[in-house]
Amino acid sequence: MLCSGRSGTWGGCRGEGVREAAPALQAAFGRGPALGCPVPAAEGARRQRGPAGAGGEGSGAVAAGQRAAGAVLPAALDPGGRDPALPPRHGFRLVASLTASLPQDPVPSKAASVQPPAQKLRCELRRLLVERGESWSEELERDVPRTWQRHGDLVLLSEDSFSAALWAKLGPVLWETVAAALGAQRLAKRGRVLPDKMCSPTVTLLLGHNSWVEHVDNGIRYTFDVTKCMFSPGNITEKLRVASMQCSGEVLVDLYAGIGYFTLPYLVHAAAAFAHACEWNPHALEALRRNLALNGVQDRCQIHAGDSRQLQLRDVADRVNLGLIPSSEEGWPVACRVLKKSTGGVLHIHHNVESRPLPPALKDEQRLPEESSSEQKDEEHRGSEEMESGVQEVLAARVRPEWWSWAEAAAVRIRGLLTELHSQPWQTHILHIEAVKSYAPHVHHIVLDLECRPTPPA
Repeated sequence: MLCSGRSGTWGGCRGEGVREAAPALQAAFGRGPALGCPVPAAEGARRQRGPAGAGGEGSGAVAAGQRAAGAVLPAALDPGGRDPALPPRHGFRLVASLTASLPQDPVPSKAASVQPPAQKLRCELRRLLVERGESWSEELERDVPRTWQRHGDLVLLSEDSFSAALWAKLGPVLWETVAAALGAQRLAKRGRVLPDKMCSPTVTLLLGHNSWVEHVDNGIRYTFDVTKCMFSPGNITEKLRVASMQCSGEVLVDLYAGIGYFTLPYLVHAAAAFAHACEWNPHALEALRRNLALNGVQDRCQIHAGDSRQLQLRDVADRVNLGLIPSSEEGWPVACRVLKKSTGGVLHIHHNVESRPLPPALKDEQRLPEESSSEQKDEEHRGSEEMESGVQEVLAARVRPEWWSWAEAAAVRIRGLLTELHSQPWQTHILHIEAVKSYAPHVHHIVLDLECRPTPPA
């Protein structure tokens, strides 16, 4: 019972009934929906007005609160907040009781008061639709992205976002709203990658005019034209692994350099003495030149423009990076030619390998990097001395059988190429197999670290 007085006396008001009525009262006074968004002005006004002659949505909610509390509240309060039919002190006591008894939210911390970007985006879009007289729906909810790529002040949206017909009706204000919600100045949307030899992206600039962006990865600055060049965030674990390698004094040949995805970590963090970077995409070449200068390593790198299969270098490399997927096999003969004839070196061979689904009992035991926590992703590269002491057996136990089978076949093939090239026996040893990311269902991008050495004379 909210108030237990007689003859219009409200002196017996209690808080328990008010607390029971609180949800309905909160709804009446404009709390936001389940999204956690503030109620848009237009919708709030509609709630307070309600249908003509019905007392409004807010009035209905107040009545529900009255019923939940088992009490009849005054029908009207004067501008001062009291019931005109009651003595002044009783009317004010009622309002004070209502205010004091409603559950009070704790004062949020500064961090707690900040909306996550995905939630803020949905709230702003919902407000925009309400202001335009449109309704929010489950279809629109599914159509709003939850993840995106950020490159400086440009946000790159996924190709499957904002595909509903209603979005097109909103015009440029849609992209202005999205950019403001995500704290961006420019917006672009990915399309399908073209099936050409350069894997050219199809990206549409939605807001802004300049499509060149800058991205910072592990202290390395990359700039590129987002509509002409690809940038895969999924390769970050491999770039971190490369950065942790000890390459001091070594010469690197990167057969598929792109904008410098791996060339730069080798030069900036792994301290390679010199790099030869091969690339044939003119847009990527322009970005590569800029990136070498941005990071101050242009004097330690020579760019070879054109098809890397025609590369004329020989006998120069301590390490060769073959970062092309789904397969870099066309570059294996070139990699063998550029390795130093007298000492050999290490090949880092990228490849997509198809695997059978793991049985449920083994899935947790052999979790892939993309399925593990971020702390587990950055696995430290093991040195060759550790590999010689039984690490191959450990690797065989933790990698998928298909990966190991492919790695063994690749080692045999490259050993044959080197033996034929130099007319003397060579040895190959599997140092490490790194899972980079899931590329497609049951297809994984992996990297084989293969040590290649000439066999010493008997």
